[in-house]
Amino acid sequence: MKLIFTAFIVFISLNLSAQLLNQNNKYTKADTLRGSLRPERTAFDMLKYSLSINVDPKTKKISGYNTIKFKVLMNQDLMQLDLFENMTIDSIVFQGEHLKYNREYNAVFIDFKNQLKNDTIHELKFYYHGKPTIAKNPPWDGGFVFEKDNNGKPWIAVAVQGTGASLWYPNKDHLSDETDSAEIKITVPENLTAVSNGRLVNQIQNQDSNLKTFHWQVTYPINNYNITLNVGDYVHFSDQFQDLDLEYYVLRDNLDKAKKHFEQVKPMMSCFYDKLGEYPFKNDSFKLVETPYLGMEHQSAVAYGNKYLNGYMGGDLSGTGYGLKFDYLIIHESAHEWFGNSISVKDIADLWIHEGFTTYAESIFVECEYGKKAALDYIYGQRRMISNNRALVGEYGVNHEGSSDMYAKGSNMINTLRTLLGDDDLWWKTLKDFNQEFAYKTTTTKEVVRFFSQSLNKDLTAFFKQYLYHKAIPELVFKSDPQSNKVKYKWDVNVKDFDMPVELKIGKNTKWIYPEAETWKALKIEPEQVIEIDEKQFYIDVKFAN
Repeated sequence: MKLIFTAFIVFISLNLSAQLLNQNNKYTKADTLRGSLRPERTAFDMLKYSLSINVDPKTKKISGYNTIKFKVLMNQDLMQLDLFENMTIDSIVFQGEHLKYNREYNAVFIDFKNQLKNDTIHELKFYYHGKPTIAKNPPWDGGFVFEKDNNGKPWIAVAVQGTGASLWYPNKDHLSDETDSAEIKITVPENLTAVSNGRLVNQIQNQDSNLKTFHWQVTYPINNYNITLNVGDYVHFSDQFQDLDLEYYVLRDNLDKAKKHFEQVKPMMSCFYDKLGEYPFKNDSFKLVETPYLGMEHQSAVAYGNKYLNGYMGGDLSGTGYGLKFDYLIIHESAHEWFGNSISVKDIADLWIHEGFTTYAESIFVECEYGKKAALDYIYGQRRMISNNRALVGEYGVNHEGSSDMYAKGSNMINTLRTLLGDDDLWWKTLKDFNQEFAYKTTTTKEVVRFFSQSLNKDLTAFFKQYLYHKAIPELVFKSDPQSNKVKYKWDVNVKDFDMPVELKIGKNTKWIYPEAETWKALKIEPEQVIEIDEKQFYIDVKFAN
């Protein structure tokens, strides 16, 4: 964008912010039961889920049980687990006895009769069955997908990030509590293959039936919505990146196509290893699993359904051309292994941490392949998807996520932070440190802001507050004083102590200015002097005030 100063100012720029909308949210008791933390939840730490499930493609029913290992954190006799109310509970067994329970919406309140004592470890078995919710528009609308491949064989998958894992198996359905490990046993017709997270431990041919059980094991912490199953006529092939096993499960007819298309995984891994650190779940391998829906970041079993096309369903979300040079689903969903699966949020209100950093990681791959200028073009192109209609951070305790701007706006905010730092070596070190410091942990916006403030030796509270908690992006306001050959400037923002600097190009020279939110500052300028702001480096708006 350019500012040309004569007796008047002519302002030339793109309109970067859309009209801001009001939002009034109404929450139900079901929202509160799902999103809030009360003693029935906080008194228990889920240690391991051992899920054993039968999938019947003909009836579209599932049945089985979840063996839940948990630690008691405070004396308590009532536990809340979650299972969608359309699913039937057969029994809940603890220490050989059937426990009583009450259901309220999708919450299941289990009565242990006597208090479980602090610092003790227990197991219960939760038996259930039913027809799980069918997704109408996966992965945006959560649920099961029952399809058939081109040969008429069943092709089944599930995606439940926003809807909740309790749609299909009983668990403590809150992001704050990840199990330390998991086991998933899936029984299906013997002519099909079942794929889940982690490593395949065993395949068991069931006696006296035409069923086969696939036993998968996860050795890292995993959040509830990442646990998944995929069933189909899959064929398996593998590759290697350094000491990381690359495993691929694709439909039989797509084997040759997949072998060629998935070659881009290795340059992606090379880039992310260099910029973000090594793959977080190395012992469980990296997998791409072909699915009948577009994709999802299931840990160590990334769902892939982009039909072996570069771009996003063959298109370029950035509009720059760079988005057609790689498969968006491979790069974006795999980047979630670092941001979202390893670094995870405690509350869905902070989901920008997953999506903002992952969307920024797309540009990291572009930079590795085509250089920094291309990456800046790509990030700038992402802005056409931003609406600035509401805050990126949602409301806590009611299972509410923020604006979908968390993707592109989050990416542009992070790029602006890199620009302010002005030290790429420190930037890449900080991203690696971020992944190392928060690996296998759940976190919050406050903790992330504190980390970057400490790592970059700058209090970034006001910076993040403006971009995350308010709809409007920072607006840099100029007004001229022709008689003194000076231009005044200040920030028009929601956060009083916002003081982000901006680099200007004045003629052939560059100069950093330090606007504030409350006070006008002045810059001496020659008549008809041209001032430029690199709008690809700064995600801000600019206006002229009379």
